[in-house]
Amino acid sequence: PLEMSAKKPVPFLRQVIPVRKKVQRDPRFDDLSGEYKPEIFMKTYSFLDSIKKQEKEMVQKQLKKCRNMEQKEKLQRLLNRMTQQEQAQKKQQKLRERELFLKKQQRELAKQGKKPFFLKKSEKRKLELAEKYAELKKSGKLESFLSKKRKRNAIKDKRHLPSQKNL
Repeated sequence: PLEMSAKKPVPFLRQVIPVRKKVQRDPRFDDLSGEYKPEIFMKTYSFLDSIKKQEKEMVQKQLKKCRNMEQKEKLQRLLNRMTQQEQAQKKQQKLRERELFLKKQQRELAKQGKKPFFLKKSEKRKLELAEKYAELKKSGKLESFLSKKRKRNAIKDKRHLPSQKNL
């Protein structure tokens, strides 16, 4: 017969052409992609900042022209998200610069023969807070910031105090 019988058992050692399986790789965790360095990443993709700026301006223009309330609300949310991302990026950049400055300082001290001293997380936070305080004082928004902080703390304290109902 031209067709092979289906009832005949398959030979034990049959010659099969191996099909090469595609190996999927994630560039985030692969060594071939290199090491992630934020400074190099920011330099490489710095052109995106100008594009984002243009997009933000375009959204602002659309927001001014828009009459539909739903569309206007959507554009407003988008604009808020863009500004928040921009602020977060600036904050991260400042943090990175501060870290680099501290590292540079430690290297200088090490060259002079002194023992390197690394700041604790709490001390870094204190420095950050002092910097924020100075910035707020310079911009004139210190009083409003402190009053908000006081209100927030008062609410927290009230929550922890025993209520009249429990007495």
